[in-house]
Amino acid sequence: MEAMRIHEFGGPDVLQRDDVQRPAAGPGELLVRVAAASVNPVDFKMRAGGYSRQQQDLPITLGRDLAGTVEQVGPGVSGFSTGDEIFALLGRDRGTYAEYVLVKPEEAARKPKNLSFIEAAAVPLAGLTAWQGLFDQGGLAAGQRVLIHGGAGGVGHLAVQFAKAHGAFVATTASAQDADYLRGIGADEVIDYKNQRFEDELSGMDLVYDLIGGETQARSWDVLKPGGIIVSTLGEPSQEEAGAACAGFAT
Repeated sequence: MEAMRIHEFGGPDVLQRDDVQRPAAGPGELLVRVAAASVNPVDFKMRAGGYSRQQQDLPITLGRDLAGTVEQVGPGVSGFSTGDEIFALLGRDRGTYAEYVLVKPEEAARKPKNLSFIEAAAVPLAGLTAWQGLFDQGGLAAGQRVLIHGGAGGVGHLAVQFAKAHGAFVATTASAQDADYLRGIGADEVIDYKNQRFEDELSGMDLVYDLIGGETQARSWDVLKPGGIIVSTLGEPSQEEAGAACAGFAT
């Protein structure tokens, strides 16, 4: 079979089409024929040598998300059959830029019938990131107020939908051209970040989910209610700024 691998770290030019041996499903594994694989920031960061990858780890196949069809079910696997259409998020020990991959049952779910393979392959990593930020880390509950920075992005547009379905008031920052789209998927308030300052429009937020970072994150302390939380995918929010925000609440 063919796989897109890297033999050295660098830019897009280091991706190489290789002929490799097709794997077989062992105990506790599914062999999946890949129909679509998505590209995420983790892929180009790993391609460049991030995430503690070393030269001795190469060659490696990149890719975390996939959608495809189960070709073989290994011994001890239940709940899946040959021919099932699935989507999955793999661990970093395997890559999805290949014709066939080994998938652990706990990494996979059946593909929704109303999604194409391409659409389904774009969901797992972005969807899990959105869910973890809102609920596992942010503790968002029904009736609370959340501000999602970058609502029209890959993670953001899923976070908007998850938060709204959970019963939260959802505000988001985006460009004006995306406002109607975001309202259509559940945003209660869309702030045009190019022409409006979100801290002038909002206050009393229980959670800010920051997908932008930098100056946007620094300004977000001003919209939180006492006890509010900032969760970011761009690094841990400043403890110093958190302390200053808490001191401001006290006064």
